[in-house]
Amino acid sequence: MIFLWSSNFVVAKYALREIPPLLLGALRFTAAGLVILPWFVWKRMQSSEPLKLKGELLKLILLGICGVGANQTTFLLGLERTSVAHAALILALTPMLVLFLSSWVGHERLTRNKIVGLCIAISGIAALQLRSFLTGHASPLGDFFIFLASATFALFTVGGKSVRQHFDGLTINTFAYVGSGIALSPITMWAAWEFPLASVSATSWLSVLYMAVFPSVVSYMIYYHALHYMAPSRVASLGYLQPILATMFAVPLLGEKITWPLVSGGCLVLLGVFWAERRA
Repeated sequence: MIFLWSSNFVVAKYALREIPPLLLGALRFTAAGLVILPWFVWKRMQSSEPLKLKGELLKLILLGICGVGANQTTFLLGLERTSVAHAALILALTPMLVLFLSSWVGHERLTRNKIVGLCIAISGIAALQLRSFLTGHASPLGDFFIFLASATFALFTVGGKSVRQHFDGLTINTFAYVGSGIALSPITMWAAWEFPLASVSATSWLSVLYMAVFPSVVSYMIYYHALHYMAPSRVASLGYLQPILATMFAVPLLGEKITWPLVSGGCLVLLGVFWAERRA
C-alpha cells in the first residue's frame, strides 16, 4: 500500500506533463469508479444481507466527495506546482491533523505533546519553504494545495468514523469514487471538451489507469483490510515511510535534488508528527 501510494507521486508528475490537474483528477476517480463499481455489484449479489443506506446515504456521498474528489483534486493542483518531496512531507502531517480534529470534536483530548508536535512540524514546513526559495522546485501555493489535500483526508477520516462502523471498505470506496465522478462530471466534460485528448500520449493514459487502479482502488482496499488485523496507530506509523520512498523515486526518475533544507525540514515534520502521537 505504501509502495503504491509513494509511486503515485512520480506517476502523477508524468501525467501532469500532458494533462491539466482538474481533468487528470476527474479522469482518475471516474476511472476508479468504473473499476470498483462492477466489483461492488458482484459482491452485493453474493451477499445475503441487504445494504442498509437509510439515514446514511447523504453522509456517505458527501464524505466520499470530500475524501476523494476534493482530496485528489487539491493533491494534483498542488503536485503540479510543487516537488514530490515537498508534497510527500506535507501529507505526512495528516495523522496530526486527524489528532487535532478528533480533539476538536471530542473524540480525543488535546495534550501538551500534540501542541509541541504541531510547533515542531510547523518549523519543518518553514524549512521546506526556505528550500523552495533556494531551488525553485516548489512553490508556497503548491504546498498550500497539498496541505488542503491533507486537511480534506483528515476531515474524511474523522467525519467518517460513524460511517465506517456501518459499512465495509468496498462500499465506502464505491460511493466515494462513483459519487465524486458523478458530482464532478460537469467539470470533466467541460475540461475534456476544451482539451485535445487525442494529443495525449500512451504513457500518460497508462499513468491515469495506474493512478485509478493501484493507488486508488487497490491501496484503499488494502488500507481497510489492514485495519481489521492491525491497530490504526500501527497502520498510520507505516505511512511515515511514504515521504522517504516518494523522494527516493523522485530523485532518479524526476531529477529532484536532496538539499539540506529538505532534509532538515523533513526531519522536523516527521519528528513533530511522532511527538504529537506520543502518549502524555
